[in-house]
Parts: sequence; structure tokens; C-alpha cells
Amino acid sequence: MVRGKAVLVTGASRGIGEAVARALAWRGARVGLFARGRAALEELARELAYPESGGAALALPGDVTRPDDLAAAVERLEEAFGPVWALVNSAGVGVFGPIWELSDEDWERVRAVNLDGAFHAMRAVLPTMLREERGTIVHIGSLASRYAFAGGAAYNASKFGLLGLAEASLHDLRPRGVRVSTILPGSVNTTFSSERADADWKIQPTDVAETVLYVLESDTGVIPSVIELRPRRSKPAD
Repeated sequence: MVRGKAVLVTGASRGIGEAVARALAWRGARVGLFARGRAALEELARELAYPESGGAALALPGDVTRPDDLAAAVERLEEAFGPVWALVNSAGVGVFGPIWELSDEDWERVRAVNLDGAFHAMRAVLPTMLREERGTIVHIGSLASRYAFAGGAAYNASKFGLLGLAEASLHDLRPRGVRVSTILPGSVNTTFSSERADADWKIQPTDVAETVLYVLESDTGVIPSVIELRPRRSKPAD
């Protein structure tokens, strides 16, 4: 179902976003790779050429905190691959620590990327989706969107806000033919966490990518609005 479709993936240069981009291109999607690192995106785009399935990718360097960057990225994506069919919002940052240690800059940066960036990305793709009366938006949230933890004031607030944005916009967009889903993974085996990135008990980025594909390729009368992912095994005791 994703074959031949134009999909914008934010945060595509590493971690979950990269895994999602790889899975989409392998299935034949035409993927717009959006992140700040131009060199990493261009290298990834070269890797994601799959003549057998028709999969391809286009590097679209930019910053999710800048609406003009996202608008320009969607314009370039559509010039290359046709109308945007889906958005996977995977860009995210985290600053952790007790609230009295958080600076104004820490707070604003986390909110700007995790919450404002998702809003800007949605606004960039929605003109096409509303005109076409179809489309799917998938937000990569976190279990931190529902469950707070010590040291997570900025991160929890941004992720709680992301889930609120997603659920409210689902009600706005469902009558217009646009689906909105949010995936809430637990700890994922990426360099995002300060823990060892090779911890084998964690969820793998490919697990999240397969869940994104499930959402995008489901063609039923229901919307998987929120999906929680947890690792099979608990974190080992220290």
C-alpha cells in the first residue's frame, strides 16, 4: 500500500526516523528525508534506492522548528514524487534533570522540537491532504506521553502535549479523510538515551518502524489512534 506513495519523515537521519525511512523505501515508498544533517541525509538517500520495489529517497535538510523549512521540504518532495500521502513525525530531543536545574533554553528547545515541530510538520502537509481528502499522519511519541518520571519535566510536558495535539487533531481531521495515529514506545535502543545504546532488552528501532508500516498499510474502517509499545523483557537490575 505504501508503494509509490510520497511520505515525509522528520528526524530521518538516525534512530527511529532512519529505521522508518529504510522500511518505507524497502517497501517501495518515495521518502522525503527531513533532518538537520545534510551530509547524513544525502548518504542515506543514496542507500535507499531500490529499483526492484521502486523505493527512493530525497534528502531534505531543515529544522522542524522553522515552518518555512518544512514548507519548502514538502514543495520539493511533491515536485519529485507527487502529492504527499503520509507524514511520520519522528524528530525529537530530550533534556533531563530536576526542574530546578532546567534552564529556560532547555525548556524551550525541548518544546520547540517535540511539540511545536510536530505542529509545524502537520501544517506543512495538510494543504495537500485536505485537498486530496486522504492522508495519514503518524506521530512517534513515547510512553512518557502518558507516564511521568523524575527528571522528565521538560520531556514529559512536550510529549504529553504531543499526544494532546494528536488526539485533538484526529477529531478535526477524521471527517476530512485524514487519519492521525500516535505510537508510544518505551525505551528504544538508540543513542537518544544516556544508557548504553546496545542494551538488548530495549525496543529496537525496527520494531517501531514495523508498527509505523502497520498503521500506514492498514486499510480498514478503524484508525489505530494510539499504540503503546513495551519491550518483552524488563530492564535488568543494576
